[in-house]
Amino acid sequence: MVHDESMVPTLRPGDRLLIDLRAYRDHPPAVGDIVVFIDPELAERWLVKRVAGVGPGRFQRTATGLVPASMEPARPGTLSPLHAAEVRDLPPGTVYVMGDAPGTRDSRIFGPVSFSALLGRAYRCYAPPTRRRDL
Repeated sequence: MVHDESMVPTLRPGDRLLIDLRAYRDHPPAVGDIVVFIDPELAERWLVKRVAGVGPGRFQRTATGLVPASMEPARPGTLSPLHAAEVRDLPPGTVYVMGDAPGTRDSRIFGPVSFSALLGRAYRCYAPPTRRRDL
């Protein structure tokens, strides 16, 4: 069950989710997946967030997520996302997760999450009945 508003408007408090616990046994998570994982700061709590980046790689954090960082410097007279966003290096075997709502506690606060902390992929909201749908 979702308990907070970090994934609004996609998920709301009270939404109940079906989780595929085998989703990442054979392949890594993909950008856009909604994952359930063990909170890196409080092991007895689970969090639900969206995957914004998958390591290894260098990414630029933007207001809407992560984009691969160009290794080339910006040309004079052009705008580069590097001027407005921080650069994050994700180690192999990690994901960068973000809530859909602004100002949420996510990888911007606690950093990348190890694949080993992922419990599964949320694939369906089954309750309340008015919010039933695939994710």
